[in-house]
Amino acid sequence: MPDVTKTAVTAVEDAVAPPSVTEPAPKAKSEKARSLWGDAWVDLRRNPYFVVSSVLILILLVITAFPGWFTSASPTRGDLVNHYLGQPELGKIGSEGWLGWDGQGRSVYARLIYGTRASIIVGVCVTAIVTVIGGITGMIAGYFGGITDAILSRLTDVFFGIPFLLGAMVVLQSFTERTVWVVVFALAFLGWTQIARVMRGAVITVKQADYVHAATALGAGTTRILFRHILPNAMAPVIVVATIALGGYISAEATLSYLGLGLSAPTISWGVDISAGVQQIRTAQHILLYPSIMLSLTVLAFIMLGEAVRNALDPKLR
Repeated sequence: MPDVTKTAVTAVEDAVAPPSVTEPAPKAKSEKARSLWGDAWVDLRRNPYFVVSSVLILILLVITAFPGWFTSASPTRGDLVNHYLGQPELGKIGSEGWLGWDGQGRSVYARLIYGTRASIIVGVCVTAIVTVIGGITGMIAGYFGGITDAILSRLTDVFFGIPFLLGAMVVLQSFTERTVWVVVFALAFLGWTQIARVMRGAVITVKQADYVHAATALGAGTTRILFRHILPNAMAPVIVVATIALGGYISAEATLSYLGLGLSAPTISWGVDISAGVQQIRTAQHILLYPSIMLSLTVLAFIMLGEAVRNALDPKLR
């Protein structure tokens, strides 16, 4: 009998007591899968080369767009009272005579600021044009193959066999007035071949992917396959090559201007100032020194940016 009572009491307690609640296991945070570009952006933000080069390029772009923010002096007004043999006023940062004067009494600092525009415009415009022309040529050749690939590849080889600077000199010699846009045309006319080769190789690799075959099997058109599936996945190596080449185009413009075959007065350019500075290199080194430093920093900034982008987009380098 006591056993029965005890059993009944236990049953009543179990019925009255609240049911034990089992705490659910904490759910692991679901990490959103990142794309190639998302992973690249994360890597770029951690790369000091990318940060330094981006800051330099941003400053150059601001100078290009708003040169009047950095100097109130005229880059073309010459005053022979300001002799080029006079010492630069290094203590007066940002003043007209901060970096001295050239042989015609013009402010070296003002010409340095306004010369940024020509170099950046040439570099950016040439890069944009060769990326479009070379990208389309390489994409068509790599995707269609056959006779189309053979014709476009041989055409690319013909232009690729022409020495870049020598060919640009020949093209520029046919123009009586060599403005910024003439130099852009001459450099772009011969500079698209490398992008075309890189794009062709990337497209040949990408078009073998399963998602391209699936899109073809589902009846997607050629245009949709090219611009929706192939182009976004083949652009990574092209962007790397174009970014690095941008600094090379700026250097090529300065070289042609230095040789007297590129930009010429009254256009303001670092190459023009470097060419003029050679004449006074023994007596006034600052005329040659400062444009050379500015040119070197600009080319270095774009090359560093290209290297950082290459390291971020290449999975083998991670």
